[in-house]
Order: sequence, then C-alpha cells, then structure tokens
Amino acid sequence: MIKPQFDITDKLTFNVPAKSSFYIEVFSDEELLEALAWAQINNQHILLLGGGSNILFHKDFDGLVIQISHKGITVLNDDGRFIEVVIGAGENWHEFVLYAIEKGWGGIENLSLIPGRVGASPMQNIGAYGVEIIDVLKYVEAINISTGKLRRFKVEECELGYRDSIFKGREKGKWAITRVAYTLDRQSPLKMSYGAIEAELSSIPFETRTYKDVSDAVIRIRQSKLPDPAVLGNAGSFFKNPIISKVDFDKIHASHPDMPNYPQDDSLVKLAAGWLIDKAGWKGHDRVTHGVHDKQALVLINKGGATGGEIWILAKEIMASVKEKFGIELEPEVNQIR
Repeated sequence: MIKPQFDITDKLTFNVPAKSSFYIEVFSDEELLEALAWAQINNQHILLLGGGSNILFHKDFDGLVIQISHKGITVLNDDGRFIEVVIGAGENWHEFVLYAIEKGWGGIENLSLIPGRVGASPMQNIGAYGVEIIDVLKYVEAINISTGKLRRFKVEECELGYRDSIFKGREKGKWAITRVAYTLDRQSPLKMSYGAIEAELSSIPFETRTYKDVSDAVIRIRQSKLPDPAVLGNAGSFFKNPIISKVDFDKIHASHPDMPNYPQDDSLVKLAAGWLIDKAGWKGHDRVTHGVHDKQALVLINKGGATGGEIWILAKEIMASVKEKFGIELEPEVNQIR
C-alpha cells in the first residue's frame, strides 16, 4: 500500500528528520512493478531505499520512496566445495554472512557487521579487511525502472571499482536491484593479515582457526571503533579512502612518514581517510547535536537533533581541511539526497 506524507526518519541509520511525499515497501518483483507503474502514472520521482545505512537526507523527498525488501536464500548449485547462492536484495547483509558461516561457506566472513542489505553489496562493492564483493559476486538481477524489464548483470558487467559500480556510475538511478548471486567456497583460505585481525586471533592456534573465528574478530574490531546506529545515528564510514598516484604519495609521505598506506599497484597508493581526518584535527569534534566519532574519525555522528544539512556542512569543512593540510580531496562514500 502506498502511504502519503510518510516519515522515513526511522528507516535511516543516520536518524535525521526526513519525509517522502509517498512511500511503499515491496517484497516481490510484482509489487515493485506495480509501484513503478503507479509512479509513472502519477508523475512521481522515484527513490529506491534499502536498509537506509548509506544515505544522508538533506531535505524531504518529493516523490515516491520504494523500499526494496525482497527475501529468500536459494542454493543454485553445490558441487561439494563451491556453492552458488542467490539472495533477495532485502535480506540483512550481516545476517546472511552469519548464515553462510553457519553453513561452512567461506569468502565473506571478513565482511561481518557491515550495515545494510544484500542489494547494496554490489552497488557499493562493499569491502573490509582485505575482501570486496567483487571477490565472490556471480551476478546481479535488477529491474529497469523505466521499462520494467528484468536484466541479469554478470560480474564483469557490473563495472565494480572501489566502492563503486555501474549502478552508482553511468547507470545510476536506472535499476532496482532485486537479487544477488554469489559463489562461496568451503575451502576458501582465511584472510587474516589486514588490520588487527591477526592480533585478535593470536590466542587461537593457526591450524584450528575457522571462518567464525575471523568473523568474531572482525565483529570485535568493528564494535570497538564504530558506533551502533541504534544508539548513535551514523552511516558508517562517511568518506572513501583516497587513492592517489605514487608520485603524489611520495611527496606527502616525505613530510608524514607515519602515514598508513596500501600500494594498489606500481603507480597507485590507497591512503587511510580516517588517519588524514584525525591528523587534520577532527577526531572527536563536537557540535552538540552532531560531530565526528571519538574512536573513528571516518564516522560522522548524529547525537540527536541534527539535520542532514548540518551534517553535510561538517563534512564539507572536513574535506576542505584535509585538502588544505595534505592536498588530498576526500570523496563521500555516503549518498546525498539534496
């Protein structure tokens, strides 16, 4: 049922005040197609919403918000080692990770506790602790918003990059992701070298470590640094980790030898945005209703009462400050509705 003048504040992990002219939650392709047809007939703009965990509303939305809540986990193929599984876009991502671990399916345990739903995983090419969705993605099914036609995008057609995809790039706003298929592996090697995972697992003999051990370690690390959106409004990492040329890196590194860095190839280096923001003096910055988290400078927080516009002003000031200090331009990872 389409609901008019709907308050979507509690659908957003940032918990900023926002309303939409109309709202509907859909659980199937048929319901989605009906909503799209209604929007077309009534000349309404469309905004697709998943778990509301990677979006910041600066103002109310004039149009129809469609929340995609397709459910279901189906094994397509299982040869004893590799499992091909398709998941409804509306399934909770972390719950799916835990389900896979319980089944003994490896490959996504490092992506534990990432907020949001399955449908956002290929759109953002979500990643953490040395793993990205591109490592396990098989295909994406999506419905064209204009034509209503269903298309299957093979992994190479998704144009996945760092926190990017065809769905955020040249095809942005044209597709509603409904299902995602992954290839998981019962013999997938554990990835423990990134971040503090190895230190978290030091008490467990190497040969006895499991996918669950890695997942538990990631959860402990994330919980120690990242606020719970149910307690403190946030959208996780607000900024992308910048990737710069090695030439530029060498110049900055000469003045900041302690700068964390992750070489991507012979010509590019990824930097830690949180470190840059911290060194620019923003970690723990407090503006009463909002600010920067005191344990992770990548995270902007709504302490209660902040608007999306106010949080965006803070974000712009941080970007300008990092640019002035390091000559590096930060890019928001969170989608802006303004």
